[in-house]
Amino acid sequence: MSTEKVSLSLDDQLVEDARRHAGQRGLSGYVNQALRRQLQRDRLITFLDEADESAGPVDESVMEEVRREWPDAVPPRRRRSA
Repeated sequence: MSTEKVSLSLDDQLVEDARRHAGQRGLSGYVNQALRRQLQRDRLITFLDEADESAGPVDESVMEEVRREWPDAVPPRRRRSA
């Protein structure tokens, strides 16, 4: 996979924390991995929003049952702002 050099403006404290956590991977690898995870989340949110549009949202009674069975696994769904 090829790479592209980019210039970004980031919060100073965020960069400092990221460098500390990145360790041997280096900041580029750390940010690349974080960006990949964020894009996966964004795609999943888009997919779920499209599913809600075509099939309707999951019934709240079903969601409550799932929350009872797996209380830590199903947080309230966040919507992406348009």
